[in-house]
Amino acid sequence: MFFFKKHKQPLCLPANFTVTGHTGCMNTPANSLESIDVAADCGVQIVEIDLRYDKNGEPVLSHDEPKGGEVTLDEAFARVSTYKDLLVNVDVKTTAYLEKVVPLAEKHGILERIFFTGLFEKDIGTVKAKCPGVPYYLNYNVEKNKGEEYINSLIRKVKDCGAVGINCRHKAVTKAFVDAFRRNGLLVSVWTVSKPRHMRRALAFAPDNITTREPATLMKVLSE
Repeated sequence: MFFFKKHKQPLCLPANFTVTGHTGCMNTPANSLESIDVAADCGVQIVEIDLRYDKNGEPVLSHDEPKGGEVTLDEAFARVSTYKDLLVNVDVKTTAYLEKVVPLAEKHGILERIFFTGLFEKDIGTVKAKCPGVPYYLNYNVEKNKGEEYINSLIRKVKDCGAVGINCRHKAVTKAFVDAFRRNGLLVSVWTVSKPRHMRRALAFAPDNITTREPATLMKVLSE
């Protein structure tokens, strides 16, 4: 269904379990080439970058409105291409010029290694039109302590949007939540899990991906 390679993992994690290094992980500057390098060196399968556009409409890495001097998406994709199999979570902050992403990914031979997060229901039509074929998660503000009916309603939303799964805060997710999504062939990605006690809780409900600012710590917890 998706493009993640299988990894042998401890615990009861899914075969395609991945760790994403949040941009700025390990105290590196956010949306920097250094952040990509450090995350990759920690052994993650995925790096996250934030996508916006400068005043000329060129894609750059920035969480907030660009001020100038940002790393370009071209530079970031070039750096990712130097790492075999490293995937890229492109966290979309605006869909204004999203059609520029695919040509850059093709230029660097990593089109099959990118996917989108940061997308809400209102964004799906634009994504399908501008980047057909690029997988994406649906971002959703999941409410805590909800029952089966609520979970099933989220599953329907994700399916209706054509997303590969849901991307949400870790604190609202439970094992029952993950199991229900998995039965429906959908992925669960949780963020941002950076404290060891939160990591252990998240690993217990076995999501498909954990995004963290402390990938070295998570790798250590995984080896326990």
